[in-house]
Amino acid sequence: MNRCLRWALLALSLLCAGIAQAQTIVRSVPADVKPGVLAVQNMNGTITVDGKPDRFTPGVRVHDINNMLVLSGSLIGRSVYTVYRRESTTGQVHEVWLLTPQEYRQVGGVNTGDADGYKRFAELLNLIFTARAMGAVK
Repeated sequence: MNRCLRWALLALSLLCAGIAQAQTIVRSVPADVKPGVLAVQNMNGTITVDGKPDRFTPGVRVHDINNMLVLSGSLIGRSVYTVYRRESTTGQVHEVWLLTPQEYRQVGGVNTGDADGYKRFAELLNLIFTARAMGAVK
């Protein structure tokens, strides 16, 4: 009985250590993303990005500020600050990361049209995602 209790305590301590380590994982900046203001009009995927008509892919993934997936329908009637990625074959918006207004102000003014601008953009996103992982954004 005593031996079983020791094994159970060892397993529990390893599990807790794994959970603590997983909470401090920092995401890297997603490749080929752009900042934008996204507005969702209705459930059929009709959106605007920076005021221009666009569409979601059928399998769009929307990440909130805690990196949790949320349903695109929860954004209907709202304009949100984002960085987003397009699907390569259709060009439709396929993945979205929601930003706070402060985060968007940091990355929204960066010119991503040249290599230095995109590098600065990626650095700022890394700072934002690191701060989120460390619990600075609630």
